[in-house]
Amino acid sequence: MTPYLVGITGGSGSGKTTFIHSLLASMPEGSVALLSQDNYYKSIDQQSQDDNNIENFDIPSSLDLDKFYQDVLKLRAGQDLQIKEYTFNNADVEPRIFTIPSAPVVLLEGIYALHNPALNEIIDLKVFIDAEDHHRRNRRIQRDAVERGYDQDDVLYRLSNHHQPAFEQYILPHRSNADLVIPNNHGFDRGLELLSVFLQSKVSAVLAK
Repeated sequence: MTPYLVGITGGSGSGKTTFIHSLLASMPEGSVALLSQDNYYKSIDQQSQDDNNIENFDIPSSLDLDKFYQDVLKLRAGQDLQIKEYTFNNADVEPRIFTIPSAPVVLLEGIYALHNPALNEIIDLKVFIDAEDHHRRNRRIQRDAVERGYDQDDVLYRLSNHHQPAFEQYILPHRSNADLVIPNNHGFDRGLELLSVFLQSKVSAVLAK
């Protein structure tokens, strides 16, 4: 069984995580596995710094994209993965080790899920979650400042100096190459329904082989 690979990308704050959780809930149990790039960030001492000596977590080099690609190959070959949780540099949180099983459909999620050319060659469906700048900005402030407890001045600095430039240079160009663009300014129900029905047909096709 060769899984059907779906790459899902979009800017930080576009709503990828919420969309994917809704997609997983709509699929038959055990039919879909999720590999998120959130667990592939390099340690803080390996991050590049800007001119103000602030670590930049929004550029491609902030992630171990080679390891992500190698792990995708393992899932594609039918192997299960053992993944260590990335705790966003929170020393008070003990990282978990969890298993990601190979499945008929594998979702590859992250801001740089479509960045590696070699990975792009084997992804079967490329999905871009799209949202206007102010929606992405507000969602990221909510996530980082409110939910993760980051200093708000730091969040706003990174939004202007790291996030938006990286989005325009590295992420936005993938929108024109995506097979499916799903707007998420005020909701994504229609896009979710469309993708869910399509992937259910792919699950049946993979299992039939």
